[in-house]
Amino acid sequence: MAGNAYRDTTEALLLPRIIRFGQNLYGASFTLMKLVPARHILLKAERTGALGPRTEVVETTSGTFGLALAMQSALMGRRLTLVSDPVIDAALRRRLTDLGARVEICAEPAEIGGYQEARLKRLAEIRAERPDSFCPEQYDNPDNPASYTVVAEHFERALGGVDCLVGPVGSGGSMCGTVGALRSGGRPVTAIGVDTDHSVLFGQPDGTRTLRGLGNSLMPGNLDHRAFDEVHWCTAAEAYAATRRLHARHALFQGPTSGAAYLAARWWAAAHPNARVVVMLPDEGYRYQETVYDDGWLASHGFTEPLPDAPVDVSDPTRPAGRWSRYAWGRRSLAEVIRAAGASEPSREGAP
Repeated sequence: MAGNAYRDTTEALLLPRIIRFGQNLYGASFTLMKLVPARHILLKAERTGALGPRTEVVETTSGTFGLALAMQSALMGRRLTLVSDPVIDAALRRRLTDLGARVEICAEPAEIGGYQEARLKRLAEIRAERPDSFCPEQYDNPDNPASYTVVAEHFERALGGVDCLVGPVGSGGSMCGTVGALRSGGRPVTAIGVDTDHSVLFGQPDGTRTLRGLGNSLMPGNLDHRAFDEVHWCTAAEAYAATRRLHARHALFQGPTSGAAYLAARWWAAAHPNARVVVMLPDEGYRYQETVYDDGWLASHGFTEPLPDAPVDVSDPTRPAGRWSRYAWGRRSLAEVIRAAGASEPSREGAP
């Protein structure tokens, strides 16, 4: 058959399914969104010689970027070591090892930067021990946001244009890369980032976060604050409830970062009925069957509060609101926003 008749697993799963939720709201439902940067970075590294014949791939992760790397590394026949922490769930760890990855766990957090900083330090030690290694560096590698050009092109082909893009923010790659590519043609696309309380990404002090998969304890180099028009923060309980609502209303079985993004997107689309809104839904819900999709687990952990109808507007984004909240970021730098709010900029000590 023709050369393009077959696709490998990661290529076949790369682009999201686009699903219409309402008059002007569309969901971009990924099987695993992190395949976009993982595939792009590793194939480019092999093509340019950064990955030699025996080069080992090493990275720090506690979530889906590690799974994407494991899938791509298995297809490429590459050795992979992942540095993680105790928050990694058992089912994900089993899948990683089944794909051939070696998983190291950092048992204790660093005093500043928490587990993410501890993982970065261990990663540096591994790279010093193994000179023939390659790190994708998802937080700082510009190939991460650059890889999402294919997603923006997919949206343009399917929808003929996007007026507003909504999505969770972790490394900054998916939102900054996709919206940057969408705006490259001159279209004034609105970008709404979704974070959670006690994440440093948009100015709050680092703290304990129950909601995983978005937010960060360290400031990634790939996060361009000037890309965002609005930022929303939501709690774990709100994200979980929105995830279940997404499933009940649209039969989409996604993870809690998808629920958090859906919560903000649904509200914004209703307030702007003439705008074509796309919400990024990063991964499927199978890892969360015993947690987010289990009523007993939700009740036992106190995640039963009803969803609010709308976010509260905040004037100081550095103060956690403890509920779904919204700030008009206005495509400004973090320093500009902090000054405008009259707050103190959080320490960057320990940031990569």
